[in-house]
Amino acid sequence: MDTPHKLQQLLSQLNTVIVGKSAQVQDCVACLLAGGHLLIEDVPGVGKTTLAHGLARSFGLQFSRVQFTADLMPSDLSGVSIYERGKEAFVFHPGPVFAQVLLADEINRASPKTQSALLEAMEEKQVTVEGETRALPSPFFVIATQNPQDQLGTYALPESQLDRFLMRISLGYPDRAAERSLLSGQDRSLLLDALPAVLSPAELHSLQQQVQAVHAAEPLLDYVQDLVAATRSGRWFLQGLSPRAGIALLRAAKAQALLAGRNYVAPDDVQAVLPQTTAHRLIPVSDAGRGAVEQVRAMLEAVPLP
Repeated sequence: MDTPHKLQQLLSQLNTVIVGKSAQVQDCVACLLAGGHLLIEDVPGVGKTTLAHGLARSFGLQFSRVQFTADLMPSDLSGVSIYERGKEAFVFHPGPVFAQVLLADEINRASPKTQSALLEAMEEKQVTVEGETRALPSPFFVIATQNPQDQLGTYALPESQLDRFLMRISLGYPDRAAERSLLSGQDRSLLLDALPAVLSPAELHSLQQQVQAVHAAEPLLDYVQDLVAATRSGRWFLQGLSPRAGIALLRAAKAQALLAGRNYVAPDDVQAVLPQTTAHRLIPVSDAGRGAVEQVRAMLEAVPLP
């Protein structure tokens, strides 16, 4: 497999669907190459669902979508056993979670009980239904979209669930040129229907192995530890990053390095993914006067490079 060419082809294809958001598209691809789950947060109508559809199609993966609503039950995700008279037995009917890519659309419109039902699936790649544990397909990704918490009918995601997302990104409004392209171009749903799969599941698995093999030198690991320690100092955030979050940061940086065509992690890779991989796990100190992303960037400026 010609890795650089395949990755460029993948990015180029996604950039034809989500116009003017190449940095965010690269973040999404890095997240899935690193084997992580992705949370896309923004106001309705800026392309969150379109991007999730495009990612699943371009990665060539089996895909299912669930619209999260206030009355969605955990069994609506995992599936149920139904008695079939012909077989004289209960037969399990798998729910939409049994897919390689699950699009959890507007995840924060469901109740906390239903949101929590995803936790086992996201962390263990399995679900337990009626006392029986069932493995999920491999690979298994959750791409969730959520609306800002100040919108009507939304629930805050539990911290334990936010921690399962490798990255949280925001698309934002397009610039004038990108919006003109959207206004004058082809309908996005028609573009999505025509998207070919750039990667096969086997090629994706190979790329994920390459991500794991990307080298992180000792000074680079020192830098990651310095950043994690800074979040725990009490100067910037109420609570610091967990060891799991530090591992996630390094994994995302390795994927970013692979996308840049390198087999080693540079400090630039860590800096490029730091806000997306850590801000949703952190709460700024009360006197900061800025959001978590801005606080992460301020902290980044204060931590010296290796």
